[in-house]
Amino acid sequence: MKIALVSEHASPLAAIGGVDAGGQNVHVAALAGGLAHRGHEVTVYTRRDSTSLPTRITAPDGYVVEHVPAGPPTEVPKDELLAHMPAFGRHLARRWREDPVDVVHAHFWMSGLASLAAAEPLGLPVLQTFHALGSVKKRNQGSHDTSPPTRLTLERQLCRRVTRVIATCTDEVRELRALGLAPGKASVIPCGVDADAFRPVAARPSEGRHRLLVIGRIVERKGVGNVIEALEHLPDTELVVAGGPPVDLLDADPEVGRLRELARHHGVADRVRFLGSVGRDAVPELMCSADVVVAVPWYEPFGIVPVEAMACGRPVVGSAVGGLLDTILPGRTGELLPPRRPDLLAPVLRDLLDDPDRRESYGRAGRARAVRTYQWRQVVAATEAVYASVASELSSGVSR
Repeated sequence: MKIALVSEHASPLAAIGGVDAGGQNVHVAALAGGLAHRGHEVTVYTRRDSTSLPTRITAPDGYVVEHVPAGPPTEVPKDELLAHMPAFGRHLARRWREDPVDVVHAHFWMSGLASLAAAEPLGLPVLQTFHALGSVKKRNQGSHDTSPPTRLTLERQLCRRVTRVIATCTDEVRELRALGLAPGKASVIPCGVDADAFRPVAARPSEGRHRLLVIGRIVERKGVGNVIEALEHLPDTELVVAGGPPVDLLDADPEVGRLRELARHHGVADRVRFLGSVGRDAVPELMCSADVVVAVPWYEPFGIVPVEAMACGRPVVGSAVGGLLDTILPGRTGELLPPRRPDLLAPVLRDLLDDPDRRESYGRAGRARAVRTYQWRQVVAATEAVYASVASELSSGVSR
């Protein structure tokens, strides 16, 4: 098939760990590479955010990235991109008239808007993966939510108009049904992990202390502050925080500054270390150097870090939200607890840190679960099957 993946703000070529660069970038890159490996012709359309970017470039994994001229060729926060989606959609329409595709898979809600504007007049099927829902963001962030005010209305329209939704977890389907998604219109396909790259490896242990690792984007909703608050009650433990800007720019980052002040307030500043952005190749060893990987976001559409940590044979303590409800098995691969509860997080971590046998057991079970359930080749094959089903329905004239 000729497949168009549309990811308006999350380029598969971007460095991971920035404010708007995380799991979606990883997902799109792995999906595009996996589909290309299976013989499909794949193009990823993402917004041009630098004058130095070529119009089209072939990625090492065999798919093409096309940089779409929509808005200024500079970094723009994703919550400010809605005004540029009509231009994005017009570009897609021109390209697909010139070079038709078989299926369009939009990633994130604004990609869905641009994709539908281009695809509907051409009779092309559009599949939608939201990666995050405005209803969940608004519920958790309230007045701090910077999404466009029309986001919820537009997401409801997407639920009605797209051919199929590919959700990343079962909790997301419940949210989508509340937005009006028809029964049977969603397929649940999780994010994945490269279990060959993310595997148990020898790592230098911390000296004289237990080590916790938090890794990912450094934004308030990821719950790093809650881990710092819990650290006050874990005196023999250090916290390593990976992600965010490069290490030489950490001092200028407002959220890092807030977290450092929080650590000083709780008397743990000497036990919290910020690494800044970390290359993907270095992540497995970093995970394996930790006694426990902690992922306690306030909300999380899927959460790729717990799956990567499990693949590395590490126990995971996470929030009982979103995709983590699917991936972490309490009492087997890690523990789940309510978000924003450092008072509960501290004793859960204390019990696990004091029990090396349980940590080892969780690590073994997590590795087995990641290999059995979450490898990218399984994710790609399941996604390919949905594409084929939609294309077959379209060719046979089945109404969507």
